[in-house]
Parts: sequence; C-alpha cells; structure tokens
Amino acid sequence: MEDERPAKGPKIVPVKNKMPASIQITAEQLLREAKEKQLEYVAPPPKQKISDPEELAEYRMKKRKEMEDAIRKNRQKMVNWVKYAHWEEQQQEIQRARSIWERALDVDYRNIAIWLKYAEMEMRYKQINHARNIWDRAIAILPRANQLWYKYTYMEEMLSNIAGCRQIFERWMEWQPDEQAWNTYIKFELRYNELERARMIYERFVVTHPEPKNWTRYAKFEEQNSYIKSARRVYERAIEFFGEEHINERLLLEFARFEEHQKEHERCRMIYKYALEHLPKSSCEDIFKAYTIHEKKYGDRTGIEDVITSKRKFQYEEVLKENSMDYDTWFDYLRLLESEEEFAIIREAYERAIAQIPPIQEKRYWRRYIYLWINYALFEELEAEDIERTRDVYKACINLIPHKKFTFGKIWLYYAQFELRQKELASVRKILGTAIGMCPKDKLFRGYIDLEIQLREFDYCRRLYEKFLEFGPDNCTTWIKFAELESILGDIDRARSIYELAIEQTRLDMPELLWKAFIDFEIEQQEYDRARRLYSKLLKKTQHVKVWLSMAQFEASIEESDSIDRARDVFEQAYKTLRTASDKEERLMLVEHWLDFEKERGTKESVSRVESYLPKRIKQRRKVLTEDGSDSGQWEEYMQLVFPDDEAVQPHLKLLAMAKRWKKGQDEVPTSTNDTIDSTSSITTAEDSVPLPESHIDDEEMNDES
Repeated sequence: MEDERPAKGPKIVPVKNKMPASIQITAEQLLREAKEKQLEYVAPPPKQKISDPEELAEYRMKKRKEMEDAIRKNRQKMVNWVKYAHWEEQQQEIQRARSIWERALDVDYRNIAIWLKYAEMEMRYKQINHARNIWDRAIAILPRANQLWYKYTYMEEMLSNIAGCRQIFERWMEWQPDEQAWNTYIKFELRYNELERARMIYERFVVTHPEPKNWTRYAKFEEQNSYIKSARRVYERAIEFFGEEHINERLLLEFARFEEHQKEHERCRMIYKYALEHLPKSSCEDIFKAYTIHEKKYGDRTGIEDVITSKRKFQYEEVLKENSMDYDTWFDYLRLLESEEEFAIIREAYERAIAQIPPIQEKRYWRRYIYLWINYALFEELEAEDIERTRDVYKACINLIPHKKFTFGKIWLYYAQFELRQKELASVRKILGTAIGMCPKDKLFRGYIDLEIQLREFDYCRRLYEKFLEFGPDNCTTWIKFAELESILGDIDRARSIYELAIEQTRLDMPELLWKAFIDFEIEQQEYDRARRLYSKLLKKTQHVKVWLSMAQFEASIEESDSIDRARDVFEQAYKTLRTASDKEERLMLVEHWLDFEKERGTKESVSRVESYLPKRIKQRRKVLTEDGSDSGQWEEYMQLVFPDDEAVQPHLKLLAMAKRWKKGQDEVPTSTNDTIDSTSSITTAEDSVPLPESHIDDEEMNDES
C-alpha cells in the first residue's frame, strides 16, 4: 500500500511591494472597460439542419448524452430533468419522457412541480388512465399538497366524471384541509344544484373549522336559497357554540342584519341588546352604530338614543377613572352631554373638568386644558344665556392662569369680545389694558388695535402702536402697519416720519420688508428723489444684488426721458461694485437681468456690450480635504465662473493651461509670448475646455510639471 502524503496547498506568493500604486483604478473605470470590451458582436452558432434519419439519430444520441451528463453531474437539480423530459416529449418519445419523469421522481418524490408536469404531459396526450395513476400516486404520497388535489378534481370535472370528482373531494376532506378546499367542494356541488349535499358539507365544515365567519357563510347560504328557518337555526347554534365567554361581535351583527332583512325588528332589537349586555365595552362600536341606524329606520328614536347615550356615558366615565386629565375624552363627554340639553348636568360636568388643573406650570400642558374654560364660557353665553355666569367663568379662568410664567392671548380676546357683545366698551378697554400691562404679547396688541380700528378710535390706535413699539421695537410688521394706518388717514408726513424712525433702529427682525415698504410708499407718493436717496442709503448698508436690481427696475419704470439712461447707470455701477464681491453668482444674476433689460429697451450695440460681460463656465480641479483639513491626496472637479475682465487679472490661468497642454503631450510648445497667449486663451475661454488644475500649486507640483 502506498504511503499517504498530505495534500499540498496552493503556493503563497509573497507580496514584494505593499505601497499603493501610483495610478489608482476605480471600480467605475473597471466596469466601463468591461462594458467596452463587450462591444464586439459575437455571431450566434449556426442552425443545424437534419436531412436524413441517420443524422437525426446521431443528433438525438448527442443530445441525450449531453442531457445524461448534465444529470450525472448534479442529480438534485430538477431543472435538468425537466428540460430532458420536455425535449423527449418534443421528439415524440413519450415512453422515454415517462422514463425520465419516473427517474426524476426517484430522485425527489416530494417535488410537487415534477408531479404536476408529469401529469400534465399525460393529459396533453389524452392518456387519462396514466394521468389518473400519477394523480393517485401523488396525493397518496403528498396528501397535504392542495395543488395536486385541485388539479386532480379539475381534470375529472373537465372529463364530466362527476361521481369520480366527488369521490376525490371526499378523500381530500378526510385530511381536513384548509377553508379554501371546503369552499371549493361546496362550489362544486352548487354548480350541479346539489343543495342537500352542499348543506351536509357545510355541517362538516363548521365542525372542522368553527370560526364565526364560516358559521356566517353557512347561514347566508341557507338564506340565499330561501331556507329562512334553517338560517336562523344556524345563527342560534353558532351563538350556543361560542357561549357568553367567546361570543363574537361580527356574528351577532350578521344575525341582527339577517333578522332586519326578514323584517323581524323585535328579534333584531333583542339581539342588539344581548350584544350590548354581554360584549366588552371596547367591542361595541359597530353594534352601537348598527343599532342606532336600525332604530332610526324602524324604531323609537328617543328610547334607543337614551340607551346608547347611557352606554357612552359609562364608557367615558370608565376612561376618566383611569386618567382624569384626558382632556380629549372630556371634550367628547361634554359634547355628548350638551346634546341632551340638561344644563345642571352639563354645568356639573364642566366644573369637574376644569377642576383637573395641570400639575406642571408649563404652557404646553395647558394648551388643551384652556379650551375647557373657553367651551364652558361659550356654553353659558350661547346655550344657557346666563351672562353673569359667563363673566364669572372668564374671571375665574384669568385668575387661574399664572400670567408671570405664561399666558393665553385668546382668553383675553374672547373675554373682551364677550364684553363688547354686551356693549360694555369701558370693560373691554379695561380688560385689554390689564392684559397688555400684565403680560404684553403681539397677539394682544394686534387684537386691541383691530378692535379700536373697528370702533374708528384712531387716537387710541396711535397710542397703542406707540406702546406696541416700545414693547417690540424690532418688529418690522408693526412699523409698517403703523405707517400704513397714518397713510390711510392721509397724514403722509407722519407716515414718512414713522418709516424714517423705523429704519434707524439698530435691530430689526425683517429689515428687507421695512425698506421695501418705505420705498414703495415714496413711489406711491411720486417722490422719486426721496426713493433714490433711500436706495442710496440702503446700498451703503448692503450691496446685495437684489437691491441693485430693484433700483434699476425702479429707474426703468419711471416715465421720464432719461429713465433708460438712469437704469443703465445703475447697472453699470452695480457691475463695478460686484466685481470685487466673492459671490460670482450674484454678478451673473446682475448681468442676466441687465441683458434682458437691454434686449427689451436698449439697442443692438448695448446688447452686444452686455453680452460681452457674460462669463464662461470652466472646469477646474481642486484638492479634496478631509474633515480635519488635511490633504486626502485626491482631486475633484468643479465649475467656476470666469468673467472676461477677470481673465485679464488672472494671468496664472494661462500659464496653467499651457502646462496642462504640455502634459497631454503636445508636440510643439509656443515660444513667443503672443503665441502663448493665443494658444492658451482658446483653452481658458472655451466652455467645454479641459479641466484646469487648482489656481494654487505647490513648488513640488510645479517641479513635477516641468
């Protein structure tokens, strides 16, 4: 016997150089190269034409050998067996195909697809007895594979073998399959009007699968076939079967609907009452709805609403026992009580609700609670019509809120509006004045001012606006509203003074709105010189491009002889100012609007002049920095706007473009200065130019380039 030597493993090749390669290849490049290599067209193999029996026999022998080799390599791969059997079937070799299917079943007899394809082949060639033999073997081996039973019964029914199909169904039902199988058997009997047989199947079905939906389906079957007493008996048996412990809401609901269809309204009421008494409260929503609809149609509405209301009250009380500060439940409960119009009970419920004060003095916990007071006051005013009690509710609510920490402007405004409806103007001013003095808020000021405007008390409005601006001098909306009020009243000088005082504030929340309102105000008054001075003053504070565009639009909109020249001067000045700005997008926006203006109102020379200011978009490269600011060793491309007048002040771009061309392997390098400028300018000004390196280059990189 020879000595057993250990098998040698693969030879490990030592890595000589572990440094990263100088040229890094990305995954994207690998995929692109692989795709490019597949561009060559590979012709398909030629079709083989068979001209005589000997050649056909040789072809079949070769094909069978290939199939057998594939099966021999992997017997568990059922795809090879199926292909082999289908090929033999195409060659009209049915006996060989049967042999292959049988061999496949020897390998894996649990494969349902093999049984199905085998039987379907026999059915295609009308070999019914062979097919029956296969189906019998399949369902004997795999009785839980419902697909086999479905196919077997379908074949027998297509052959009009009703008795044989029924026998197969009976064999199937002995295994107690799922609900779909029973329903299929029942539909089979109904197709041949075998109602008694279908009823017997239903009896076995509800015993095997005693779910409520199956009992309901059985009862509906009896009802559809006009067996009303049998249907009622089925429902009653179902309720007895489940008992009071496992009673089902849907079953009782269907039973009640059945009685309603039969116009047995008293029976229907008894079923609903039985459900409400025995079902848990959380499962009675659909019962309540159906019971209410039934009574609205056929019964005494008042009586049933009392029953439902009492049940809902009980539910709300149970929820509030668990959490007395569930304000949403309080809202629903109080809404239910208000529908009964019993004021004593409603007041008692409101008193209980408002007694549930939030334990934490934070506004977010009080937001829902405060609406209980508002609803209480509205109920007393609108429903009970008790004015004194309404006033007491508002006073109690205001005394309860900790105004030093937070307040609710709506409660003050509701209280003031209530007193206004009672024509107590002195009380209204006293309430809102107290509110502003105790807890000033924007909402309170605005509400008070709107009220005085409606009363046409403009002197009060002025004093309120002054107080409002003392409270919040940074609120631009307040300044604008105050000035608009004076403008509406015709006091232009006062409005202008307000605007001038507003723009002098050191801190404003939205200064752009204030400046725009002031400028629009002067334009409306046709004070164009004042508007120009305002623009000039604004441009001293900010050089934003939108300010320049607004000023140019203003100059162009004035109907004067030199309006176009003035607008053009604004564009010129803006362009000169924005040349030094870092944001080139604003400069581009200015040039585009300028070009639109010249196209609309200028000449061809002015249009061409502005077009010469349009920038070029040039690809450039820059180093990618890591989060800590160090060099990552990678470069990224980005688009940069290069204006024509910027190229003159950036000569290093031409030098770098020249270095880029030299690096790409240009044969001739321009020697004269003029040639250099001409050759590089075509690169830097072209839109689809080669990517340029970053403008800042280290000494080492310059040495590498040279």
